[in-house]
Amino acid sequence: MALRRHHKIGAAILLTIAALVLILSFFINRYWSPVLAMRVKSVVLSSSDSLYNVDFSDAELHVLKGQLIFYNITLKPDTAVFNRRKKQNIAPNNLVELHLRRLILNNIHPLQLYFHHKLNIGEIILSSPELNVSYQLNHTRDTVIKDRRTPWEMISKSLKSIRIGAIYLNDVKLKYRDYSGNKVAISELKEMNLSASDLLIDSATQTDKSRQLYCKEIVFEVNNYTGQTPNGLYTYKINHLKLSTLTSQLNVEGFRLTPIKANDFFNKSHQTRYDLGIDTIQLNHFDYLGYHKYRKVSASKIMVKGGMLSVFSNPKGAKDPDADKTKSFPNVALSSFTTDIKVDTIQIKRYNIAYSEFNKKSNQTGTITFNNTTGTALNVTNNKDALAKNNISTIYLNSYFMNRGRLNVLFNFNLTDKDAAFSYKGNLGPMKLTDINPATMPLAMVKITSGTIKDLSFDIKGSSKISKGHLALLYNDLKVKLLKPDSTYGLKSKIIETFYANLFILKHDNPDKIGGAPRTFNVTFVRPDNFPFFKTVWQTLFSGIKPSAGLDKKTIEAIAAMKNNNAQKKQERLTKKALRQQRRAEKQREKELQQ
Repeated sequence: MALRRHHKIGAAILLTIAALVLILSFFINRYWSPVLAMRVKSVVLSSSDSLYNVDFSDAELHVLKGQLIFYNITLKPDTAVFNRRKKQNIAPNNLVELHLRRLILNNIHPLQLYFHHKLNIGEIILSSPELNVSYQLNHTRDTVIKDRRTPWEMISKSLKSIRIGAIYLNDVKLKYRDYSGNKVAISELKEMNLSASDLLIDSATQTDKSRQLYCKEIVFEVNNYTGQTPNGLYTYKINHLKLSTLTSQLNVEGFRLTPIKANDFFNKSHQTRYDLGIDTIQLNHFDYLGYHKYRKVSASKIMVKGGMLSVFSNPKGAKDPDADKTKSFPNVALSSFTTDIKVDTIQIKRYNIAYSEFNKKSNQTGTITFNNTTGTALNVTNNKDALAKNNISTIYLNSYFMNRGRLNVLFNFNLTDKDAAFSYKGNLGPMKLTDINPATMPLAMVKITSGTIKDLSFDIKGSSKISKGHLALLYNDLKVKLLKPDSTYGLKSKIIETFYANLFILKHDNPDKIGGAPRTFNVTFVRPDNFPFFKTVWQTLFSGIKPSAGLDKKTIEAIAAMKNNNAQKKQERLTKKALRQQRRAEKQREKELQQ
């Protein structure tokens, strides 16, 4: 009986304690919310130096569950404060506006906080966040004198540590406005996720450089990101993007830049048309904070694997045909970027490149290709400090020209020279010359009927003004067929000209005989102002290839003189024919009058 009585007393005590806890929880939930609201608003206002205000509709504290929930949170900047700071040149580059449907803090440990002064939260979940970010480049370095104390030093008087197991932002909607260019660039992300793991602020982590924002890792992911360029000529898409602060690695999968249909593109623009695809891009040691704050791109290595680039020259030509195209030189283009770039190494693997051009004379399109291209670019930068240490960028490229001949090229670019100095040397391995016909027939109206390249080697030094160097083309059994437009067959042979070219002009072999010394040539090419970089490279090489095949300056002048002579004789024949027809007509009229 006594035992039963003790059980009843114990049960009554437990029920009483439970009832008191429930009643206490109710009153805490009831009356604590306004106090918390005032405290949170005060902290946000003071920590942002009055730039941001926060508000929420309600807050619930569930003591037994160890859970705290905020509803309908809104974080807004005070534009008056921002504009005042902007005039003082201390405004931040990024301005943020945030709305949260719900903020949940799970597994809160109030006893640890009370007895051990440790704030320990299992996880924080932000539901359906809507984020608006505006970017203006107000400064390139921090301008505000900051409190030099670490977060640990700031909290150490009241807390021993702050620990959050995980933070999740799922299904984030982000609208990003970039005011740094001539026009406002607007980007929208709808399938974005953000997570952070093991946030810890204590005496040890205040100097732990392996953590970012005191988190072991922050992961940013975007899926199915699409958009359109401001001019409406291209759409772009990224299948998946992931940034990890633990590895300082940015990974992009399935990047595509797609132009509108060719006819529409060329009707709207004088620009060259590009179609670009990249399977994967990986940036190692990517400085994501530098990019976020100052739009600086800094990475130790960028790896580009798989994909294609298709370039189609605009048939209408440039809007200003005589405009100087020096800006197309890679070293000049890099220096003209407003974005600060510093990349130690860029690696390219398994990339296919095609260049196409429409010839109005043949009414056909010719294409040259560089297949399975791999390469390495070193010291790609326009950063002033980096250029002071090393102003040369080196690019090694290996490819298969027309998917046949192996091409090896080494480029060197002076990144600070006022005349855009550069050099390139390399060689093209054995291939059949007939494999070049997809380019030579439409563009040059020349069909190569036989021939084999044994080796093409070149070593050129140049600038935006002139290129000089040495070239040797070794080949055998070169024969061609000269073509002209035909309304029925597209292109047909010029029989007499072909016979003359093969018999009297072309040199069919180099060297001319087995064991003989090969013909080599020094080349000099003065660049016209309206020639872009790659056209300059090609024309420089072509100025050495032509004499190798027999088309030296004297021969070309003789051919031109012969063409002029033939044209003159043709005109004389036409004139005589017209006179004969006129005399016949006059005689016919005289006969008619006599009758």
